[in-house]
Amino acid sequence: MKIFNTFFIGGYECADHINRSGERINLLQETQHDIRVIEDYEALCKLGIKTVREGICWSNVEKSAGIFDFSEVYNRMKAAETFGIQQIWDLIHFGYPDGLYPTHPHFCSRFTALCQAFATFYKQNAKQDLYVVPINEISFLSWHSGDVRGTVPFAVNSGWDIKYHLCKAAILGIKTLKEADPDCVIVLVEPLVKIHCDENTSAEHANELNGHQFQAMDIIAGRMCPELGGSEEYLDILGFNYYWNCQWRVNGETLDWPETEPLRMPVSDLLQIAYDRYRKPIFLSETGHFGSGRVPWIEEITSECLIARENGVDFNGICIYPITDRPDWDDLTSYSNCGIWDLDASGNRIATQEYIDAVIEAQSQFRNPAKIMDFFLNLFK
Repeated sequence: MKIFNTFFIGGYECADHINRSGERINLLQETQHDIRVIEDYEALCKLGIKTVREGICWSNVEKSAGIFDFSEVYNRMKAAETFGIQQIWDLIHFGYPDGLYPTHPHFCSRFTALCQAFATFYKQNAKQDLYVVPINEISFLSWHSGDVRGTVPFAVNSGWDIKYHLCKAAILGIKTLKEADPDCVIVLVEPLVKIHCDENTSAEHANELNGHQFQAMDIIAGRMCPELGGSEEYLDILGFNYYWNCQWRVNGETLDWPETEPLRMPVSDLLQIAYDRYRKPIFLSETGHFGSGRVPWIEEITSECLIARENGVDFNGICIYPITDRPDWDDLTSYSNCGIWDLDASGNRIATQEYIDAVIEAQSQFRNPAKIMDFFLNLFK
């Protein structure tokens, strides 16, 4: 079954939350993707990538409670039609309208109103099926906002409470989306991590900690907290986000990458664990690196994903995230040099040619059966 237009996917940064300084950010605007979408899509198509992750930026489209303006989103929808690009839409990519947060008594009703309005708008204006991520990375967002004061409500020791309420909203939102458009495809996106033992931790405790990364999907599937009304039917496609710092020890020490000694669990094994747990189509919904590490990172990720597919994982794509460089959430003057296109001071796209070449080569490995066979023959020499 074909799920995405292309195996490689381009992800555009769309975080719109309030940062640690209490300032509203909108990285869609900071990177100028909202006004350069034609330029961005044209460049992406030249690389053969015709599926993208986008975000509506809830804080921007809801002008006042229950009043929505999707005109900017519409411009990106029309651009996608021009270039034959498939879009996956995040409804919450970490940001909410002012005064709203997951434990707020009006959060669920405001979110379901957003789901209803967007699904209706999309059906009236789009030519392609709706692929939607209701809430991006619930596990990360609940930790970031509920344990380390990274965004509203700037709490500590509240990660589980935030997670519970985000899952409640997600379940209600999925029901609303499915009622408004029974054919819409729900994509759940969560981090993919591995927590390793340290000298003071038992393997049993580390295994328990590793299970926490699946709590949000388990709740939405109805496997945990059944009072919220989750269902296995709400898991259409599962996305997992994986970066260099997704493996660490219980004491918080991130394992080196590139490795100086073989301590990390192979990504193919992590994908196998996730797939075996749910038996649903999966993909890497975000991955990438920065600076000179971009090329070896995508080469390693590509080889690991090939192994996962060979081992029987229903693996369907790799989303390079972000496709254009982005600023730091808490310092908008600091860029990471992490895109296929980096940005100059005016927002102009500066191609990173060695990264482009590596992505083109990676794509060819998934398109060309002979190259896949050569890869495995070389792997086991």
